[in-house]
Amino acid sequence: MKKTYKIEVDCANCANKMEEAAKKTPGVKDAVVNFMTLKMNVEFEDGQDIKEVMANVRNNCKKVEDECEIYL
Repeated sequence: MKKTYKIEVDCANCANKMEEAAKKTPGVKDAVVNFMTLKMNVEFEDGQDIKEVMANVRNNCKKVEDECEIYL
Protein backbone atom coordinates (compact mmCIF):
# COMPACT_ATOMS: atom_id res chain seq x y z
CA MET A 1 0.00 0.00 0.00
CA LYS A 2 1.18 3.51 -0.83
CA LYS A 3 0.20 6.72 0.96
CA THR A 4 1.14 10.38 0.57
CA TYR A 5 1.74 12.68 3.52
CA LYS A 6 2.18 16.45 3.71
CA ILE A 7 5.46 17.43 5.34
CA GLU A 8 7.15 20.56 6.60
CA VAL A 9 10.90 20.85 6.17
CA ASP A 10 13.26 23.81 5.72
CA CYS A 11 15.71 22.71 3.02
CA ALA A 12 16.35 20.10 0.34
CA ASN A 13 19.21 18.56 2.34
CA CYS A 14 16.89 18.09 5.31
CA ALA A 15 14.32 16.49 3.00
CA ASN A 16 16.98 14.01 1.85
CA LYS A 17 17.77 13.17 5.48
CA MET A 18 14.07 12.56 6.11
CA GLU A 19 13.83 10.30 3.07
CA GLU A 20 16.78 8.17 4.20
CA ALA A 21 15.42 7.93 7.75
CA ALA A 22 12.01 6.86 6.44
CA LYS A 23 13.54 4.21 4.15
CA LYS A 24 15.40 2.68 7.12
CA THR A 25 12.23 2.35 9.22
CA PRO A 26 10.97 -1.23 9.65
CA GLY A 27 7.73 -1.76 7.72
CA VAL A 28 8.62 0.75 4.99
CA LYS A 29 9.24 -0.77 1.57
CA ASP A 30 10.16 2.57 -0.04
CA ALA A 31 9.89 6.29 0.65
CA VAL A 32 10.33 9.38 -1.51
CA VAL A 33 10.38 12.95 -0.22
CA ASN A 34 9.71 15.76 -2.67
CA PHE A 35 11.00 19.05 -1.25
CA MET A 36 9.33 21.14 -3.97
CA THR A 37 5.82 19.84 -3.21
CA LEU A 38 6.50 19.19 0.51
CA LYS A 39 5.14 15.66 0.25
CA MET A 40 6.37 12.25 1.33
CA ASN A 41 5.23 9.15 -0.54
CA VAL A 42 5.54 5.98 1.52
CA GLU A 43 5.11 2.41 0.32
CA PHE A 44 4.48 -0.02 3.16
CA GLU A 45 5.42 -3.67 3.37
CA ASP A 46 2.45 -6.06 3.29
CA GLY A 47 0.62 -6.65 6.56
CA GLN A 48 2.03 -3.64 8.41
CA ASP A 49 0.09 -1.42 10.82
CA ILE A 50 0.36 1.86 8.90
CA LYS A 51 -0.28 4.10 11.92
CA GLU A 52 2.41 2.36 13.95
CA VAL A 53 4.92 2.42 11.08
CA MET A 54 4.28 6.13 10.43
CA ALA A 55 4.74 6.92 14.13
CA ASN A 56 8.15 5.25 13.85
CA VAL A 57 8.90 7.12 10.61
CA ARG A 58 8.10 10.41 12.33
CA ASN A 59 10.34 9.53 15.29
CA ASN A 60 13.21 8.53 13.00
CA CYS A 61 12.86 11.70 10.93
CA LYS A 62 12.86 13.84 14.08
CA LYS A 63 16.19 12.24 15.06
CA VAL A 64 17.89 13.50 11.90
CA GLU A 65 15.94 16.77 11.48
CA ASP A 66 14.25 17.83 14.71
CA GLU A 67 12.31 20.72 13.15
CA CYS A 68 10.64 18.62 10.45
CA GLU A 69 6.99 17.60 10.58
CA ILE A 70 4.90 14.87 8.97
CA TYR A 71 1.15 15.45 9.00
CA LEU A 72 -0.48 12.07 9.55
